[in-house]
Amino acid sequence: MSTQFPSKGEIVRQWHVVDAENLVLGRVASKAAMLLMGKHKPTYTPFLDTGDHVIVVNAAKVKLTGRKDEQKMYYRHTGYPGGLITTGAKKMRASRPNRMIELAIAGMLPKNKLGKQMYRKLKVYAGDKHPHQAQGPVALSIG
Repeated sequence: MSTQFPSKGEIVRQWHVVDAENLVLGRVASKAAMLLMGKHKPTYTPFLDTGDHVIVVNAAKVKLTGRKDEQKMYYRHTGYPGGLITTGAKKMRASRPNRMIELAIAGMLPKNKLGKQMYRKLKVYAGDKHPHQAQGPVALSIG
């Protein structure tokens, strides 16, 4: 008896909407990463992208626990010597609130071509509106 793997045509992808208002960043990110990878499906295969599309709204209203709002730092590098740039969580929330959620979710996905393919199915919006009503997204409660 051989193991059955889903082919490209057999993979059914749904759209999920996650409202991040007053939810903890890590909990939203872990649930979204699980949906993007497809771990909630019985057809999950580690080397195939069987996951769903995820829309995260109200990214600007996500909560950070403890004193992370003052202490958490985000790092990026320009590529030049001495080009390390640090940004605090409070400043990141003010300038690019969707980037906080994107970075948290990307850190929980595989670090290879498959992870990049999964990341492309993520849409994050700072406000409560999104342009994906035509896809028929299902509201998902994280609690």
